[in-house]
Amino acid sequence: MHAIRLHAFGPAENLTYEETEDPRPGPGQVRIAVRAAGVHLLDTALREGGQGPAPAPAALPTIPGREIAGVVDTLGEGAPEDLLGRRVVAHLGFVPGGYAELAVTDADRLHEIPERLDFAGAVAMIGTGRTAMGIVQFAEPGPQDVVLVPAAAGGIGTLLVQYAKNAGATVIGLAGGPAKTARVAADGADLAVDYTDPHWPERLDAHRGKVTVVYDGVGGDVARAAVALLAPDGRHIVFGWSSQGIGSDSPYIVEGLSTNVLGPGMMRRAGGPNPIRTLELRALAEAGEGRLTPSVHRFPLAEAAAAHRALENRGTTGKVVLEP
Repeated sequence: MHAIRLHAFGPAENLTYEETEDPRPGPGQVRIAVRAAGVHLLDTALREGGQGPAPAPAALPTIPGREIAGVVDTLGEGAPEDLLGRRVVAHLGFVPGGYAELAVTDADRLHEIPERLDFAGAVAMIGTGRTAMGIVQFAEPGPQDVVLVPAAAGGIGTLLVQYAKNAGATVIGLAGGPAKTARVAADGADLAVDYTDPHWPERLDAHRGKVTVVYDGVGGDVARAAVALLAPDGRHIVFGWSSQGIGSDSPYIVEGLSTNVLGPGMMRRAGGPNPIRTLELRALAEAGEGRLTPSVHRFPLAEAAAAHRALENRGTTGKVVLEP
């Protein structure tokens, strides 16, 4: 098979397209002919040797990627026979291997892809979608809310704009540049604002002190300006700080207003014996029933390095997906 391999930590150019041995499923596992593999901002940090939430950096050489969708083509011993030939999507957890034509995972990680979703859309919902469902648990929007979403043209932002609008909220989306703000408007935002304009906060003067929820994965100066728009009882829901780099300090978090929802808190809120799966099922159902439509930015598998560079440079819209 062909796959993207990383032999040394470092820049995107270290991701190389190679031919390598086909993986074989073990007991209770399946092999998937991959049709789409998700690229996450965390992947770029892991590529550089960062640890992220994983227990340890990946051993090299490695095939990155933890979100895949495709068709089950081989069963390991004990895997249910009715899985063969099914359209499935899975998050691989801490085990990489997704940037490839073939990938192996445990059968109990699989979800069947809803009929209306293609492979790339399913990949978007299994990772990005489940995170969006985890975020809204902390501030479920309603008709009484004015919701502000920084990075509203990104994979998570797109879904948060749609979700809040479906709930009847007034939605303000921030994005960088005319093409991205047009995308945010198409997703239903009542107001789409270009945050690369240094005077963008002035466009929101009418909403100052009226914003009730900020869903923030950006941090930095944009977050500080967004928090300044909050009503006295508003909520600042923090799920990342992409403008400052993964794992950086978050000095813009305001005591009494801000809630950092990353990590165990999101899982505890989801509840159930397998909270991650609970969120995955909810995300797939939202998309499968047409309430959420993930935005996807596609790259050929062989161009994984270009996909990483584009993601790091904010040159993408929606969820970044590699297609073999």
